Amino acid sequence: MAVDFKTKQAEFAAYIRNPEYAAVPDDVDPQRMAMYRELFFNNINSFLSSNFPVLRTILTDAQWQELAQDFFVSHRCQTPHFSEIAEEFLDYLQNQRHSVDDYPFLLELAHYEWVEMAVSIAQAEPIFGDEHFVNHILQQNLTLSPVAWPLVYQFPVERIGPEFLPQSAPDHPSYLIVYRDRDDQVHFMQTTPYTYRLLQLIEETSGKCGEDYLQTLAAELPDTLDRQNLLGFALNTLQDMASKGILIPAVAV
Repeated sequence: MAVDFKTKQAEFAAYIRNPEYAAVPDDVDPQRMAMYRELFFNNINSFLSSNFPVLRTILTDAQWQELAQDFFVSHRCQTPHFSEIAEEFLDYLQNQRHSVDDYPFLLELAHYEWVEMAVSIAQAEPIFGDEHFVNHILQQNLTLSPVAWPLVYQFPVERIGPEFLPQSAPDHPSYLIVYRDRDDQVHFMQTTPYTYRLLQLIEETSGKCGEDYLQTLAAELPDTLDRQNLLGFALNTLQDMASKGILIPAVAV
């Protein structure tokens, strides 16, 4: 008898995804199907564990198993590439996961861990500035490196671990920068709200000179602040970020 391949494939996939609600396909050994299911799930589970090591560490085995199983069962990945499964997991946490038992920082922590991989495999190849670019940053036209991401989180995700599991967000968010350097090494660094805003300005209006960005930032500062000292600090910050490759020369179009 002819077999409808698409129907059989759908039955096969349904059982692998959720054997509690899908029957073993006809004419297939249940033990073999159980083995296939275990292999598929273990691949996904192993990939998630390696890409979200802190998240895995702070959860018990039972909690992690439930989370991974729920992702495997309920989320329909839109990509065949393993390197993109971590992003699919973030989409699941943001749009499908609804558990009152989860830590309140779960999504932010997962995003923080995903960022490292995303920046490390990004295909962009920025052209970094030289010593002259760094030393004369105020006269240089700037842009944010495509492998440098300013980040802001409500929770201090960089500190979260088995010994620190906050149940509520602190009064002030955490500002971070993740970037890939000239040697393709990924780094995270803490920063300030003003540095974060400075990078926002550069990202939003790429191609202006460093002096223009400092003047724009100065216009936004509260009158109660010592603008001269803060702008001096901002200049040093621009030079530091240029030396790290976070800021690079803007290419004229």
